[in-house]
Amino acid sequence: MSGVGEVRATSPLIRVALVDDQALMRAGFRALLDAEEGIEVVGEAADGAQGLALVRAEVPDIALVDVQMPVMTGIETTRRIAADPELSGVRVVILTNYGLDEYVFEALRAGASGFLLKDTEPADLLQAIAVVAHGEALLSPSVTRTLIGEFVARPPDRATAPGLECLTRREREVTALAARGLTNEEIAAHMVISPFTAKTHISRAMTKLGARDRAQLVVFAYESGLVAVRQGDHRFE
Repeated sequence: MSGVGEVRATSPLIRVALVDDQALMRAGFRALLDAEEGIEVVGEAADGAQGLALVRAEVPDIALVDVQMPVMTGIETTRRIAADPELSGVRVVILTNYGLDEYVFEALRAGASGFLLKDTEPADLLQAIAVVAHGEALLSPSVTRTLIGEFVARPPDRATAPGLECLTRREREVTALAARGLTNEEIAAHMVISPFTAKTHISRAMTKLGARDRAQLVVFAYESGLVAVRQGDHRFE
């Protein structure tokens, strides 16, 4: 199997926690991930409360969290992980059975770094783990674009969104481009700057806005009205 093993050949092991109330689903994910060089499954949990305890004990790089679970939902689990300074390096990827799920919109605000359908192809799952482990938000797969497209099609919530005044003109521009799904390299080409400079602008914008990662930066871009979704276009292309 290729993908993560190749990407991470000279990088540290990616440590993953599995949080899902379906034992069969956890077993399937574990079998796939255990077979992949460069990934270690550090533990499993059958509900959100157990999942939070597991993440606090193991501090994995990635937590794959089911959105709907007993005891504590995946959203609340995500919110508590994101709010814990000691877990600032943990990235949450929400697992869902549905292409659209009302609760997933809340998960974006709570701090989720991406979304995957449970029937995602194995190669896509491995690539997603690699993407999130490298600090990027998982915004490329169709499910996430659809979810965010549905989310941002609603009127901007400027009452709860932080102000734009803290961002420079360049930072606003890169934030808007990131919200359209562009990578650092694509942003650099569009703005005629280096990828490093694009990354620097993104990092500064995230710091000023208190955004955990690019996913939350995208939420800000649309909630603040910085970017408006084009009529009939939720693809961010």
